[in-house]
Amino acid sequence: MVRVGLQISATLENIDKLETSHPDYPFFVKLTCSNCGEQSDKWHDITESERVGQDTRNAAGSNFIMKCKMCGRENSIDIVEKSNASYTADDAGRFKTIVVFDCRGVEPVEFSPRAGWRVTSSENGQSFEDVDLSEDDWVDYDQKNNNSVGVYEFASKFIKLKK
Repeated sequence: MVRVGLQISATLENIDKLETSHPDYPFFVKLTCSNCGEQSDKWHDITESERVGQDTRNAAGSNFIMKCKMCGRENSIDIVEKSNASYTADDAGRFKTIVVFDCRGVEPVEFSPRAGWRVTSSENGQSFEDVDLSEDDWVDYDQKNNNSVGVYEFASKFIKLKK
């Protein structure tokens, strides 16, 4: 079992907080089988509020289960409970872990942010729901504070964590 953290980095303009719509946010990832090294060419979504594969061996199930096309091994991923974190203005410009995956036989190697983010503008400003970061940038206007808000230069990476 390996724990892998998803880290993000971004430049924030007039924003206090950037976060996912946890626990219903689907993390879209590409995966690599730890057994044979086969990398998936399609995106897989992993959502904490969804459980699959409940049976007599695993009553709780997992957030994601897949069988490797190359070696046939069954692999699974769970999002570690209470591991979701916000990316704040203080974090801007540097990488911060926003979620942790408990990986069994497969590891995420690429992340696509897409829609479903929440943004809270600074100085008690407006909140924006279902923000789409699929273009790695997002801009809007905070009518409460009469200024522009934005997320720029969004980047992500995965790191292996110690337990």
